[in-house]
Amino acid sequence: MVTGCVIRKKEYHDSVFLMRVARRISEQKSVLQAAALMGTEKNKVLLADIGIGGKEIEAAGPGDLIVAVKADDGETLSAMLGNLDSWLQLSSGPPGATPFCTLEEALRRQPHSNLVVISVPGEYAAREARRSLERGLNVFLFSDHVPVKDELALKEYAREKGLIVMGPDCGTALIGGKGIGFANAVRRGPIGVIGASGTGVQEFTTLVHHSGSGISHAIGTGSRDLADEIGGISLLSALGSLESEPQTKVIAILAKPPGKRTLANILPKIQACSKPVVACFLGETKNFQQEDHSFQVARTLNEAAAAAVQIAAGSEKLPILAEPQVSRIRLQGEKAAMKPGQKYIRGVFAGGTFCYQSQQILRDAGIRVSSNIPLEGNSELPNPHSSLKHTLVDMGADEFTSSCPHPMIDSSQRRERILAEAQDPEIAVLLLDFILGFNASADPAGELLQAITRAKEEVGKRGGFLCVVASVCGTDEDFQGFAKQVKLLQGAGAVVFPSNAQSAAFCAALIQSLQEGPDGR
Repeated sequence: MVTGCVIRKKEYHDSVFLMRVARRISEQKSVLQAAALMGTEKNKVLLADIGIGGKEIEAAGPGDLIVAVKADDGETLSAMLGNLDSWLQLSSGPPGATPFCTLEEALRRQPHSNLVVISVPGEYAAREARRSLERGLNVFLFSDHVPVKDELALKEYAREKGLIVMGPDCGTALIGGKGIGFANAVRRGPIGVIGASGTGVQEFTTLVHHSGSGISHAIGTGSRDLADEIGGISLLSALGSLESEPQTKVIAILAKPPGKRTLANILPKIQACSKPVVACFLGETKNFQQEDHSFQVARTLNEAAAAAVQIAAGSEKLPILAEPQVSRIRLQGEKAAMKPGQKYIRGVFAGGTFCYQSQQILRDAGIRVSSNIPLEGNSELPNPHSSLKHTLVDMGADEFTSSCPHPMIDSSQRRERILAEAQDPEIAVLLLDFILGFNASADPAGELLQAITRAKEEVGKRGGFLCVVASVCGTDEDFQGFAKQVKLLQGAGAVVFPSNAQSAAFCAALIQSLQEGPDGR
């Protein structure tokens, strides 16, 4: 094994792009591991953790690019590092995106811009966001690890100037039909979205698209916006913007449960909105339904999409749903193939919101699980790398992505986890999500097909049967192709649904049936 690196001074690339570069290099023959990072102190620690260091790396600054490779031999190492320009020419964003090195350069070339996308290391993100707000620009802040006090100061300043900060840790937005971050290709239409969850926004918008309707704008808020420390500042700014936007006929709000003080502040303003609002606070046990029919509460993203489409269309038109009878028949077939002793569900997720929503659906069915992001009432995994009984794991959490690409970009860690889960003789169901769209893997299903097949074979060798249940979040306008991804998974024997809520509901019914016993009693 040999190790080497290249350091390029003052060459900045955003983190999503660098994750894709590292993934592409790591896929090459005889490459053991690859990392592409900016030279921040945190990233130097991550490199040290995988055995890459030295004086040259220590001297690198936060504006310097570091590309490091571990390979089987020197020839491979030289080929990878010597061909670095070709890897760095990969597109880093959706069609039409133009990269700039500085804000000043961008404003010189695009003086009428009103939105800036910031994806720099967290310790520098607040400064760059402040400079953008001072120039009258709205901010999409992809960066995470921004202190809460800085987020609050930015959002208060933005509110004073009539602007909005989407983020920090904002993964998805659709502004004027253009996707930012991890977004899908969906048609424009009458439904506006405010989301504190990136994958939640993706699921909702793709379901709306499948129903035949469309999205006016989808505005991200960042994962902490509804915490009491922030108070929903960006949510309320987005609500005001969508309320005054002519094309928007109905507004959907998607988030985990707000803080108590925040909820008390935002509920009256939501209820006073002049346009119908559908709210989905995943995991919340309280009932906020009001007699005022202009404000509806949905339990799942599916229900929220169905309600919003119905309001916008004035009809009963709903998002695509699996035929209940087909599901029941398939459920009984999957159960019949299992042997006694198979009883546990294992969820291995790329999307944290899907892990969270699945826990809610299983909890509603009386099934408690362990997780690294446990819903209230569930247990936290002592070791996120090892499952216990019923377990749902968010593989996009920090403990899995601190030194590796996000699973929406690179499925390597999910592949290993699937094969590990198949070793448990008590596993019955494997629940997976596949997320399409800008910046995501070019073939999410294809990357895991071999692991799914091997896992089913491994369980089959013991005389059992592994039920693989999958959801695909995307559209046929996404470059990965929704129908193509579904067909690949079905060919591998998976039960496939067009939404996470439907796949989790199928799993809940199957686990309940297994608990009842072979005769259904």
